Order: sequence, then structure tokens, then C-alpha cells
Amino acid sequence: MDQSVAIQETLGKEENCIVVSFEPRMVSKIFIYTHRRMAITADDVSLEDIIPITLDFAVVEGNFLLILNIQSLAKVFDLALSIFPLTFTLSTKVSSHHDVATNILPTQVPKFEWIKKYKKSIKRQEAMKQAIAPLEVLSTKNNQHQKIGLSSLQSISSREERDDLVRSSSHTTSNKAQILAMPQFGLRDNLIRCELLKSEDSYTYLENFRFFLGTYNVNGQTPKESLRPWLSCTPEPPDIYCLGFQELDLSKEAFFFSDTPKELEWMKAVFEALHEEANYALVKLIRLVGIMLIFYVKKEHAEFISDVEAETVGTGIMGRMGNKGAVAIRFRFHNSDICVVNSHLAAHVEEYERRNQDFKDICSRLQFRQLDPTQPPLTILKHNVVLWIGDLNYRISDLDVDKVKDLIAKNDFETLHSYDQLKRQIDVEAVFVGFKEGEIDFQPTYKYDTGSDKWDTSEKCRIPAWCDRILWKGKNIQQEHYKSHMDVRTSDHKPVSSLLVIGVNRVNPDAYKKTFEEIVRNIDKMENECIPSLSLSKREFHFKDVKFMQHHAETLNLFNDGQVPCQFEFIQKPNESTYSKPWLTANPPKGFIAQGASMDVDLEVFVNRSMAPDLNCGKQEIEDILVLHLERGKDYFISVTGNYLPSCYGTSIYSLCHMKEPIQDMPKETLLELSPNDDAATDEKPLDIPKELWMMVDHLFRNAVNQEDIFQQPGLRTEFAEIRDCLDSGMPDSLPGSNHSVAEALLLFLDALPEPVIPFSFYQQCLECSSSIISMLPQFHKNVFNYLAAFLRELLKNSANNRLEVDILATIFASLLLRSTKKQDLAEKKKTQEFFQHFLTQHSS
Repeated sequence: MDQSVAIQETLGKEENCIVVSFEPRMVSKIFIYTHRRMAITADDVSLEDIIPITLDFAVVEGNFLLILNIQSLAKVFDLALSIFPLTFTLSTKVSSHHDVATNILPTQVPKFEWIKKYKKSIKRQEAMKQAIAPLEVLSTKNNQHQKIGLSSLQSISSREERDDLVRSSSHTTSNKAQILAMPQFGLRDNLIRCELLKSEDSYTYLENFRFFLGTYNVNGQTPKESLRPWLSCTPEPPDIYCLGFQELDLSKEAFFFSDTPKELEWMKAVFEALHEEANYALVKLIRLVGIMLIFYVKKEHAEFISDVEAETVGTGIMGRMGNKGAVAIRFRFHNSDICVVNSHLAAHVEEYERRNQDFKDICSRLQFRQLDPTQPPLTILKHNVVLWIGDLNYRISDLDVDKVKDLIAKNDFETLHSYDQLKRQIDVEAVFVGFKEGEIDFQPTYKYDTGSDKWDTSEKCRIPAWCDRILWKGKNIQQEHYKSHMDVRTSDHKPVSSLLVIGVNRVNPDAYKKTFEEIVRNIDKMENECIPSLSLSKREFHFKDVKFMQHHAETLNLFNDGQVPCQFEFIQKPNESTYSKPWLTANPPKGFIAQGASMDVDLEVFVNRSMAPDLNCGKQEIEDILVLHLERGKDYFISVTGNYLPSCYGTSIYSLCHMKEPIQDMPKETLLELSPNDDAATDEKPLDIPKELWMMVDHLFRNAVNQEDIFQQPGLRTEFAEIRDCLDSGMPDSLPGSNHSVAEALLLFLDALPEPVIPFSFYQQCLECSSSIISMLPQFHKNVFNYLAAFLRELLKNSANNRLEVDILATIFASLLLRSTKKQDLAEKKKTQEFFQHFLTQHSS
């Protein structure tokens, strides 16, 4: 959290906040700026001071002392300070100073002659503003149309710098109720905040703002035409633009290394096409591989934007790959919390259940950090307004291509829409419960021949579909238009736009003050009357048959039966760093309950790969005690127990090779005794490879060598659960589920191994590309490696059908077979891919 927040709380209406900013390439000096609230444009920023970095340079922040070694300054400047990161426009302004500053060599004693120029400028603020290179402004022919931020796009060239921008927060003092959420405030202030929120209607009023939402799958193309027909289609300029792109870059480089030059190209195209009758500032950009979301706001509204956060979640293979997934931006506009999501869901007509699962995964996994770090993250649906755009990929079912085209030719979109998968899934409340979508009176937006308005004439001849959609959830929202834009022909999709008029809560300062004072008076009367107390619905919870990667939940109801409001929190026990074991979560872990009110707390149990090994062998049990603490009150103790069903997932290769029976049929004592150091674990000859691994590979070899997109398209979670249960409890003739689900189950099996196929101790040698190292592996590990490599080579022989490529397989499997105990950098990842790729291109190892 940036330190400017704490300063801003003390500021008056016209006072400024000092922010220290560091630029990685400027390691010889520090620029100190003042800015007014949220600095989005150059007009909001002015240079305050410049501090040279000397040989004995030190920065003191509170009780924190940082000493810089001048000889290390040639390295990346990565300070462990909580500072306000550079925005696009700030970076441009800082760069203009950097160009005229001299470099300091490590062996020289600096004289800092250059600083005199700035010291003079700082004393004369007007002269300083003239010296600073102005932000580049694009103008129309009549010189009246100005937009903020294009030149600044050039200054952000690396993914690392963009990440700092995306992760930052900005806050304004206009949100007085939000300030009370800061962690330094205790029970009294939480009570005030709660009462203020309950009384919000008494000091706020609605004001309408126009939100332009757009979505465009660009099919990996570069901009070839103006986007004005799409982005400037409204008579009046919108107040806010939220624009989502999918398939920004389809190259392997973008997929593997998450970097693409097309980001800047499309940002420039967007910037040039925004409505001419307004000035816009770029607030945030977030991208995951080819999924990008851009957020622009009218310049005059910028000061009312705060709490800006952006996050991503991948829903590709193993729930991680970013070729499918979502990016999202949340922010506070005046007194309303708004979340915008741009998603790209699973493809293919028959995969609607996978799309449903993607939607649910995005809703549960995409979380935003809160201003108060002790509070649980915010999920998408915990906002006043949710705007969802993207290529949702839902298709037309039960109609052939000729019938669909016939209905389109008749403009009978109502009949055609009744066959739309998304409409059907919403009608049965499988997805988007509570969301609304405007009436569709435009023809399907997919699939066209690129550069034309002709339907797909390729061999596959895709059935037209409304893949690109815009939905919303919240109160006081009216849609003014919902349409596609046929004049834009760069892609095989057509862009879609929706103009929403949204009623946003604004604060009436006088009414707020009156409400605040009344609440404080009432609290003063009852503050010290009684000790808080709670009534708990249960004190003991037992989770039956806990399984690997299967979510289990029980509800604990807390009722405030005392005479005063209370604040609770689950606290850590002595000598423990967290309030619970890693497999247990209380949601929420802390909260506030008014007098006579109640709150549900979900106790959730989930075992992942890091917890499974000790639970499988019996070293750990599902057993914990939660301590529920009341501020100014007593503690309550809650017992959590359960029985864990051992799984091949999270069990070592060595142990599995010594099990001829399913793992759930093995006595716990035997599981605990099995270890690589116990050669006498069994008198029977062990298996060459784990039988569970053989079953999955054999299934894929017999059924999936020609499967299109194998190991690239995720399976269904319900099918994974069935596959896991088969492997753990029995040996059926064939595994259940689709080929994609079995393939993902195999990847999850390799990912969950406590010791990877190539043990950790061999990792460094493999980075040196020594292929002979495989012969030195422990026998069971060597067998598994050779078995998997041979299977993958067979898949590559059928690449014409399954569309697999060597580098794709190498990327996916190298990260599973060859893992490090530490976080890998990009260079190491490339080396592991090159190492494993050698075995995929050779016919013998």
C-alpha cells in the first residue's frame, strides 16, 4: 500500500502530498514530486526537490533505515520501500529530467553540478513548469481536441515496469467512509463505518454517468483501420471507456513469455479513436497473454477515481495457462465500487460446460487486495456494479449452418437467440445469475472471413454465433445501445459495444457531516456499558472424507447476543505464524457484528499439492483448533477435525512403485513406512513405474494421439474428481471423462509429486544441458522420465492431427518434470525447456 494514503488523511482541501518516485534506469538521483490526490495527468504533478545519491546515501522512513552501496547501482534498482509507483505520465515527466542529468561512476566522488539547475527551478515554480517537457498532446485539425497520455505509452517498455503500474492503488480523501477502513482504526471506528454504510442513503445522491463498454477479439491481427466506427459511435462523449480485447497476439512468444509489441499498437489505435469532443486520461491497463483491458476516464472525472486495482486469472490447462481466462479492474468512482471483467472462455461448440466452469473459476479465483491488508480480498461479485465483457465463446446449438444463416437473412434474431447457449445457461441459472444483457438485435459477430463481411468460407465453415457479449449486474443501470460494428473488418470477429447509463452514488458533504456527528453521539452513550459476547451455532466441526483438490465447507453462525456491537477475529495460537493450518480457511477471518445481528463464517477445507504428501502418509491429520477472539471480550475455541482419504496425488514415485494395491486399500502404517531410505519396505518386486501413471498414459495413447489441442485445452473439474477416485480406490478397465480431462489429470499428477521426476538435487546439472544426467537418476525416476518422453514423441508423430508442437510440449512438461526449490527466472525457464526439448526430438534417450 503506498504511503501517500496515510499522508492524504491529514490533508486539507487544497493541500498536496509528497511522493518519492524511483526510476530503474536513474540510479544516481531521486526526484521528489508533489501531486494533488490521484496524479493521472502532467497537470497534477510538480517537481519538489532532487536528492543526489552519494557513497554513504541513506533513506530513513519511520523506523526503517536503508543504506545503498553505490557500487551496486548498476544492478536493477529494486528498493524494499513502500513507495508510490510511477504512472505512465509521471514516468514521461521524470524521463525528461533524466536526459539532462549526468551519470555518476562508482569510482568517482560526485560533485552534483547538475543539481544547481533544478534547485533554481524549484525556487521558481513557474520557471520550473516551463523547463519540464510538456506531455505530448494530440490535436485535431481545429486544435480543440486534446487527449492525455499517448506519449507516455512509449515510456513503458518492459513487462516488469507495467506490473508495478497494474498492482498500484490510488486513493482520494473524498471517500471519508473508506478512510475508516484503515488498519490503524479499531472497534469504535469500525462501528462508525458500519453505521455510516447503513445510513448511506441519508448523505448520498445518484448522478448518472455514461459508460462505454466494448469487446473485440482481434484474432492476433495488427490494427489495419481506424476504430472510430466502434469507439466514437455515440453522439455525446462517454464519461468512461472500458475496452476489452482478446487474442491480441497468437504467437508462441506471447504465450510463453507474456510479452507482445501488439499491446502498444492496439493502445495507440484505441487512443486515436476515442471521442473527439472530450479529453481522456488512461487510468489503468491490464493484460494476460492476449486478453487486455483498458480503462479511460474523462479528465474532469479523474480526481473522483480511487482504489484502483487490477488482477488476472488463467483458466487454461491446469487452471494456470493464460491463453484463456480473465483480466479485471476494480475502482471506486465517487462513492460506488465498480468492477469490470474482460474474459475469454473455452472454445468449441460442445464445450459449454467448460465455459460454465471457466466463469465460476474466474468469479472465485480472481480477487483484489483491500486497503486494509488484514481484510480478506474482494471478489468480483462484492461490488456495487459488475460489468462483464469479452469473447464468452457461447455458440448456437441444435441448428445447422444453413438454418442459422436463413434466420439471419430474415433478421429473425429473436428465434435465433432462443438457440443461444448463453441464454439457455442463464435461463437454468448455471452462469451469470443476477446479470442482465440487453436485447440482441444485431447479427452474430463470429465467424467472418478476415477483411470482409462474408461468413466463414474455410473448410470448417463455422456456424455463426454471438460469441462476443456484454452483461452487467447492479442497480440503477440503463442500456442506451447494444450493437455490433460491421464496418470494422480487421478480424474474423466484429467488435461489440454497449452504452450504459449508471447511477453512481455521490456524497453530499453537509448531509454526511450531520450523519457522522449523530452516529458519534449515539456511540458515546453506549460505548462502555457492556462487554461484548457471541453465541456460536457449533463448537465442533468434522469434515468427512476429505479428498485431494476437493473443496469442503461448513458454516459457523455467529450471533451477537450482547448489549453492544462486537468485533471478532480468528487469532494465531502461541508459537504459530497463522491462525489455522494451511488446509483450513475461515472466510471472513475477521468482522464486525451489530447488536442483535448475526454473521455466517465459512470454514473451508482444501488440500493442495503442498499439503497432500504429509496427509497421504499419515504424518499430518485433519485436526486443528481455531481461536475466535472478541475485542474487549473473551476467546472462543472451535475444534476442526476430519478424515483425509490418501491419494496417489501428492505421493512419491518411490512409494507408488511399491504399491500394487490402490492407495486407499493400503494400511496407514504401511504408507508411513514407505520411503526411499527403506529398501526393505516390501519383499515383493516393485513396479517399474506407478500404475496410476501407466493407466493415464495408456488411456491417452489408445484414445487421444489424434485428439486436437491435447494438453492445451483444460478438462472438467467434475471429471477430474472421477478420475482421481478411480486411481485412488480401484483399477477400472478404462478411465472416465474426456481425453482433455485425463490429460489434465496427468499434468496435475506430475505437478503434485513431492519430488519431481528429475529430483531437485539434479536440477542445476540439467540446466547445463547435460543429457547424460538422466542415466544417473534413481531407477524409478529414470523409468518414469523415459516412459513419458517416449509417449510424447508418439504424440508428436501425429502432430498433423493433434496440432501439437515440440516447443509447446517442452514448455508444458519441462515445468513439471524439472522443478526448482526456488522461483525460476526467465533464463532458467528457457534452459529447462531446451533441456527437455532435446529428448522430444531424439528417438532415444
